[in-house]
Amino acid sequence: MPRFSIIVPSHGVAGRLSEALDSVLGQSFGDLELIPVCDGPDAPAAEVAAGYAGRDPRVAPVHSPPSAGLGGARNAGTRAASGTYLLFLDGDDLLLPGALAALDARLAETAGVDVLYVEHERAPWWEGEPANPVAPLLARAPEGAFAPAELPHLTGVRLPAWSAVYRRAFLAEHRLAFPDGHFTDVGWGGLTSLAAERIAVLRRVVVRHRLRRQGSRLNEPGPGPGQLALLDQVELVLDRAAGHALSAERFGPLFDQLFAVVLKTASRPERLPSGHRAFFRRAARLYRRFRPAGHPMPRGSLGVQHRLLAVGAYDAFRALREVDRLTGRAAGALPRPHAVRTRLRYRAALRRPLDPELAVYCAYWGRGYACNPAAIHAKARELAPHIRSVFLVEAGREHTLPKDVEYAVLGSHRAWELLARATYLINNANFAERVVKRPGSVHLQTQHGTPLKTMGVDQSTYPVVAARSGSFTRLLGRVDRWDFNLSANRHSTRMWERAFPGSWEALEYGYPRNDVYYTATADDVARVRRELGVPEGRLAVLYAPTHRDHHTGFEPGLDLEAFCAAAGEDVVVLLRAHYFYDRGGARHSDRIIDVTAHRCAEDVCLAADALVTDYSSIMFDYANLDRPIVVYADDWDVYRHTRGVYFDLPAEPPGPVARTPGELAAVFRDGSYADAGSAALRAAFRARFCQFDDGRAAERVVRRVLLGEPPEAIAPVRPLAERVPAPAATTLVRSRPCPASA
Repeated sequence: MPRFSIIVPSHGVAGRLSEALDSVLGQSFGDLELIPVCDGPDAPAAEVAAGYAGRDPRVAPVHSPPSAGLGGARNAGTRAASGTYLLFLDGDDLLLPGALAALDARLAETAGVDVLYVEHERAPWWEGEPANPVAPLLARAPEGAFAPAELPHLTGVRLPAWSAVYRRAFLAEHRLAFPDGHFTDVGWGGLTSLAAERIAVLRRVVVRHRLRRQGSRLNEPGPGPGQLALLDQVELVLDRAAGHALSAERFGPLFDQLFAVVLKTASRPERLPSGHRAFFRRAARLYRRFRPAGHPMPRGSLGVQHRLLAVGAYDAFRALREVDRLTGRAAGALPRPHAVRTRLRYRAALRRPLDPELAVYCAYWGRGYACNPAAIHAKARELAPHIRSVFLVEAGREHTLPKDVEYAVLGSHRAWELLARATYLINNANFAERVVKRPGSVHLQTQHGTPLKTMGVDQSTYPVVAARSGSFTRLLGRVDRWDFNLSANRHSTRMWERAFPGSWEALEYGYPRNDVYYTATADDVARVRRELGVPEGRLAVLYAPTHRDHHTGFEPGLDLEAFCAAAGEDVVVLLRAHYFYDRGGARHSDRIIDVTAHRCAEDVCLAADALVTDYSSIMFDYANLDRPIVVYADDWDVYRHTRGVYFDLPAEPPGPVARTPGELAAVFRDGSYADAGSAALRAAFRARFCQFDDGRAAERVVRRVLLGEPPEAIAPVRPLAERVPAPAATTLVRSRPCPASA
């Protein structure tokens, strides 16, 4: 049997699960089994866990439904475990380097202990020094193994489950399992410390607990199963302690620590927005029932709270709590537009009720009618015609909108009034930070690509990017307005969770802008090619390089005329620079058609027979068409070090990878850009990144967000094998034979 079984629940932390698993598998001590616990085989984390299991036989995922909670997930992992000792690691935490070797050495020194308590650090999610909250407590412990009575203040209540190692046979002998409900660490810690006969400590930080930006899930508003469950755990532990007939020296610290947790919850109004009187009354009954005779109350303000709880003086306790709340209330003003008249109009509009039939859209900071917002807007006019839809556009770009689309100019009085009263706000970037998130309004963030490069707060460790990103604090203030965040694949779901931590709900519905790749016909493809000026019978290669943060302007990175000459006489290039460089100027020639200013990227993709890109997210969208993709990665090492990336593109590409202009031209000249090997790479890429795009994404979004249909009523995503992409132009089959199939 392995020395250690490490159990890692993963609910809600798929975005960082790989880091947790890597921290375990990268340990110098390798006698272990790693048990990720996933919600089910189709859960976001299950894909991550399955990948690790395929690479390392020590990884053995198990499943536990979300309804079982954290305790149920840990119990499922425990049942599957075969190790001598168990460790519990949350899916967004890290096992520090050398941890298992240190644990093994300490367990050898204190052979046979039931529980080994260890230090952990609590790392702020964003910045600041990590804290080691239990070091003072463990510093008082004896050097070797000892009985719990020798250190009565080590009750287990103050330590999370991942701050200890447990002997599996001890847990089985006493039939110990995590209690149901929330606050299971309180119940588990108390029960295991009561049952243990020999314990020890390791004065070393073993786990780095990374605090969530959203705070603990236990802080979610009650009074339902969340906060009232705390009292269930307290009663469970105190009942068990009474059955053990503990001495006053042991029972007293246990009682004090349990009610310190209770009072901390009762003192936080955001945890108990309703039902707080019932919570307080039940807590008071438990306090009087279990308080040992003659047990002294704490001094200071905590003692005041104990006395109020002991007599059930809820009104006095609430008054004390209200004083604390008012003291800490922020005095800042609401965010507002800058201009005085506009600010006054906006303030007045905020006092009017929301318009339940008004939706405001914006794309790319007002560049025009484009991307996911435009696709949702079009579908809403079909499925929800009662909703008035208004597009926001920057001044000077009004002409880019279709004539039948209602619009308002960004920054105008009318735009701010619409933003103040709209129930639905839909954007693929972000609305201005001065936009107020009103109660009852619904903000949908559609995103505008699948992330290869780092995004959001993940950019903070890349100085060139961070310097251009502005305030991350302001960014996260905008994220806090999101109610829904759209995703085209599980990779995106996980990365958005990391890059934009917030309380939004992920909608794994696909990208509405990609619907056209499954609904367009051959006639549509031919029409777009004519509009763009693609000569008949030519192979249209779309060249779409991404933005470089370390460049000051657009640099094609490739001599396109030379490429055309070397790739073949039937090749023409559709050049689409990153939208940052759309300044209205065109770069046309006989073989190059500049489509940067064309308003619809989807049309350009439909017209192209093949795509050449470096690291642009357009590759993920284009893959839906199942047409050849070539990656031109001439500066990959520079790019990944200056911008940061989420996966190794050259190792997992959608097609051939070229490092030099000569290699790039060669794959077109010899036909390998479209051979069987290229198709195999593309198939794997599509399976990973085209998971939810099936031609019905816009419909799913409209039904869920605008029409309020429940998730179970939304049409499921069609399997990839059943989807039929828009046909490519006939020029895809070139006149010269392909050497790979000759």
